Amino acid sequence: MIVVHHLENSRSQRVLWLLEELGLAYEVKRYERNKQTMLAPPELKAIHPLGKSPVITEDGVTVAETGAIVEYLISRHGGGRLIPPEGSTERLRYVYWLHYAEGSAMTPLLLKLVFSTMPQRAPALMRPLVRGVSRQAEQGFIDPQIKLHADYWESELAKSDWFAGAAFTAADVMMSFPLEAAASRAGAAPGPHVAAFLERIHARPAYRRALERGGPYAYA
Repeated sequence: MIVVHHLENSRSQRVLWLLEELGLAYEVKRYERNKQTMLAPPELKAIHPLGKSPVITEDGVTVAETGAIVEYLISRHGGGRLIPPEGSTERLRYVYWLHYAEGSAMTPLLLKLVFSTMPQRAPALMRPLVRGVSRQAEQGFIDPQIKLHADYWESELAKSDWFAGAAFTAADVMMSFPLEAAASRAGAAPGPHVAAFLERIHARPAYRRALERGGPYAYA
């Protein structure tokens, strides 16, 4: 049995969605964030040394990192589904977007989260100074980087409905989180093609079933 160690409002929602798309049986073990720090609880360190989600376990095997989990599930359980044919242009695009999602897209979004919350975490006397530094970092670097990536997504989705081409693949599952996070938390209003992509994935029955299994998800 596949067990998903699932953290609320996190990247692990994509793993639940992929499992639903593949029609696989799985168990969800839920973890709640620390209300003060919003970090994962220490119990996750018993599953993986970094103590982060997502992590899956199956038959004594532990797999961490969303991209690695997606590759594992597609390779072991996909049966050729949700991945373009080997040697095709779509396959190359699939591999690119699968790794771009965490390797490039999430970096400015994570920086936005860190710098936007810095003032409220600072001591009261330091908040005006920290607020000024945070604002400068956001306006001078982070926000332009988010716009650069958002414009890139928009231009690519103008070419086809899905990131790897005409067919929905696991690369779209991977790309869902940065697009959702940018639209809902980073203040990046989605362009028409990104908005249409989000509408398409949110309407998928497997996506909706995953929300039911995973519980509250702030990015949908």
